[in-house]
Amino acid sequence: MFHLTLLTVGKLKNASIKTLADDYQKRLKRYGRFETVEFADGTIESEGQRILDYLNKQTQAKIFILAEEGQTLSSEIFAQELQALQGRQAIFVIGGAFGLDPAVKAKAHTLLSLSPMTFTHELAQMLLCEQIYRGISILNGSKYHHS
Repeated sequence: MFHLTLLTVGKLKNASIKTLADDYQKRLKRYGRFETVEFADGTIESEGQRILDYLNKQTQAKIFILAEEGQTLSSEIFAQELQALQGRQAIFVIGGAFGLDPAVKAKAHTLLSLSPMTFTHELAQMLLCEQIYRGISILNGSKYHHS
């Protein structure tokens, strides 16, 4: 069973993107606990402080932070990262429109990039949910992923 938390800055405002993200989040709940924690928009510093306050309380979790300079992984390698959690909580952090405070990035066990391209934080959230679902589907032998 998985225990996954997605921390995001700002709400999903685009109805189409929200529908897709919600669908993947609903699918993920079949495999364990999946929750989304949304923080209000603010300055990079104020957003960062709220994120750090949350992360500092989660001492056992593996922290993945989305960042431009992060590593890109294939879906199969990302699935292996998920498998390596072995029941440990994972927290995925997506910053706001202006990025993340460097102090937040410093908390990462893994800096992760979805692509060398830049996406809105709304699209990044939907894409990350899809990739988490894909990774878990790979681990469970689902027909969702085609090699």
